[in-house]
Formats: sequence, structure tokens, C-alpha cells
Amino acid sequence: MNDTDLAFTSALEQAQLIRTGEVSPLELTQFYCDRIAQLNPHLGSFFYVAEEQAIAEAQAKTEQLRQTNPQDLPPFFGVPTAIKDLNPVAGMPFTCGNLAMKDNIASYDDGIVQKLKGAGFTILGKTASSEFGAWPYVEPPGFPPSRNPWNLDHTSGGSSGGAASAVAAGLCAVAQGSDGGGSIRTPAACCGIVGLKPSRGRVTHAPAGDYLNGIATDGILTRTVADAAALLDVMSGYVVGDPYWLPAPPQPFLEALNHPPQSLRIAFSTQITPIGPASEPGQQAVRQTVQHLAEMGHHLTEASPDFTGLTEPFIRVWQAGTAFSGLPLEALSPMNQWLVQQAGSAGDYLQAVLQMQVIARQIVAFFESFDLLVLPVHLHAPPRVGEWADLSPEATLEKIIQWIAPCPGVNAAGLPAIALPVLFDPQGLPVGVQLIGKPADDGTILAVAAQLEQRQPWIQNRPVTGS
Repeated sequence: MNDTDLAFTSALEQAQLIRTGEVSPLELTQFYCDRIAQLNPHLGSFFYVAEEQAIAEAQAKTEQLRQTNPQDLPPFFGVPTAIKDLNPVAGMPFTCGNLAMKDNIASYDDGIVQKLKGAGFTILGKTASSEFGAWPYVEPPGFPPSRNPWNLDHTSGGSSGGAASAVAAGLCAVAQGSDGGGSIRTPAACCGIVGLKPSRGRVTHAPAGDYLNGIATDGILTRTVADAAALLDVMSGYVVGDPYWLPAPPQPFLEALNHPPQSLRIAFSTQITPIGPASEPGQQAVRQTVQHLAEMGHHLTEASPDFTGLTEPFIRVWQAGTAFSGLPLEALSPMNQWLVQQAGSAGDYLQAVLQMQVIARQIVAFFESFDLLVLPVHLHAPPRVGEWADLSPEATLEKIIQWIAPCPGVNAAGLPAIALPVLFDPQGLPVGVQLIGKPADDGTILAVAAQLEQRQPWIQNRPVTGS
């Protein structure tokens, strides 16, 4: 296996290579650290690279492997990964994309980091995020922008843009992200990879609580559906005190991929009411996906929930989340200063929560008639880096709404969704669709995604930056 093939090998395969002795944890970690040193200056995927810490840990794991039965080790023993800079990792910077927090060092691992470490992963560093995860592109003041490995002039999306850029460019096989309004699906679609937003309550918020009324959740960016399912098995599970939680699935998510569902009732749409239609590449991606699903024996109907009325209360909740940072106004970027100033009173927030919950019930009710919904991820291609920098905050927000409109309704309703790469537009940029499932039904969207992956194995797609 050559170096490029190793860089783009799935995490499950890398775990197997380690177990069989074909590559050691130290060799794999050093390999990725070298790739990060070479490519990260062009991509801005990582805010912080923990090379010294990762190498020391990988060396210890290599020694441990020599003295232990591989079958007794956790599933991803020695496989490198990365954590978004909205999640604390003990001993690493925890900046949330904010320059004033550049020297803030986390004193603990959050719940997701603990689960990933427990599964045997080695953490390479912290991936780039927009400031406090507030924006669907990563260009916070004082940090390098995160760029799309398919075309460095364009954004990698956000707020998990660094994670998506890293996975797409072969800087790690999988990366943790979070999604509060499309923040996993948006960068996954921009970068041509798989992005899984789990159901509300599937993944813990420990040790903190939830301050966004359940719209945000941690999730996964990968190149294969099997990796996404395996990582969800690792990340899932109730931790005492979680404000939302779901029972364990009847079988592991990875195992569910071996039992493809038959004759599902699947809805699809190429437009979002009341915003409008997707661009032609986005519509083509939906139509191509629908054709595959019909050929598999599923029953397709053109239909979609009506998202009218969601935008205003969703923005109000989102604004309150930014205000929650507790930093003085002058420590925030101009865009986030504006968001905080628009946040309104506690009463405004509670009224917005009520309005959002009413619309969320209507969205969930749509799934009484359907098992799955196929929508575009975006309504048009990713913007160029800095394209909206000179616009007013109001104009920027309108641009964002017109771009990521298919995503926030899923967060409001707490539904599972997975973004999948489908095709490339005339500019050579990836175009994705999202599969949205019934409440708590992560297994079905993963199983159908695996069916689609068999028909178009996108793992063979490698961007110019990285290959």
C-alpha cells in the first residue's frame, strides 16, 4: 500500500492493519503528522496540532500492542483522529475559534472525547471551527481560514469545516464534529465526504448541559458509511444527567448495515418551502439519488415538510447561544458582536423556543407517512473564502439562509440526518444530498446510505490537495 492509499484508508481498515501488524500506531500517527505539516498550511484544517503528545501516546500504544492480544484491545486502538475546537481535550488549547481564548488550555476531556479515547483513538489535534460554531464557514479573525481541498479558493463549510477539510484531504480517516444547524452536513457536502448528524439524545453532552434547546449534537465526518456507523456505536449512550437520551438500538449500527431495508416509503424534494429551489447541480444530485433508490425497490414520492415560519425563531435561539459565551462584546468578531446585540430578552428567547417547537412538531408529523426524506444539503455551491467578508451582518445572514436552508429544520426537530457526496458541479466542487430519518431512527438512514454507497463508492474520490 502506497502512502496516498494509506492516507485515504478507512478507520476500520486502519484498525485492522494495526491489529495484523501491517502498520504500527506510531508509524500511522507519524505518517499523519507529516501530512498535516505538509498540507495544513494550505488548508487551515487544524487550529492546533498535538504532534508531540500524539507521537508519545502512539509510541506507548505500539509497545502495548507487542505485549497484548490484539483481540483484547478497543476497536480503534492506535487509529488517529481529531477533535473540533468546540470540545475540550485535556492539555490542548480550547479556543472555540475566538482569538481572546487562544491561550486557554482545557483541564478536562468532555464526554465525547472520553468515549473516543476509550475506543483507542489517538488525538492528533484540534480542527478549525467558526467562532463559537456560529457560522457555516470558518474564517474567524486571527486564525487561518479553512479551505476546501477540492478548490482552495472556496470554503470547506462550517462550523466543522476544519474537520471536513482534514478528512477529505487525508489528514485523518475520521473526525468528530458538531451540528447545530447543518454544521456537520454543510462541510461534508462542501468537501465531498460523509457527515452524520445523530438524533437528539443519541450522543451525550456530558459533562456540560444543553443551552441551545436541543438543536445541536456531536457527530462524525468520515469517508465511508461503515466508519460513520462504527463511530456512532462508540459515541452513543446515556451519561447520567443528560437532558435528552435515547435507548440503545436493537443492534449495533455497524451491524445494521448488513441488513438493508426493503420497500421504504421515501419522500424527496429539490426545493425548500418557503425559500426556493436548489441550483441545477443540487437538483441533479437529488434526482440521481432518487433514481438509485427506486431501482433498489423503495417507493418514492415527491413531498417535503413546509419550513415556513422556522427561520426567525431558529435565528433567535442561535443568537442566544452566541451570547452564552460570556465574553465581553469587544472580544467577539464583528459578526458575533452583531448576533449578541440582536439576541433580545429572555422572554424573546422563550417565545422563540415555543415557536420553534410548534414547527418542529409539524416537521416530525410529516414522517408519519414516510420512512425517509431526501433533500439537498445546500441550495447553491460553496462561496469563496472571504466572499461575504465586506457585506453587512444582515446581508451575510440572508446569504447564509439562502445557502443552508435545507439544514436547520432537521436540528429543530431533532431528527437524524446523513450527508452523502453524489456528484461534482461544473466548477469541480462536490455536491451532496442528505437522508433524513424518523425520530431516533439513525439505523435506517445509515443502512440506506450504505446501499447508495455500494452503487457509487465515493471513497475513491480524492481531491487535488491531498492526492
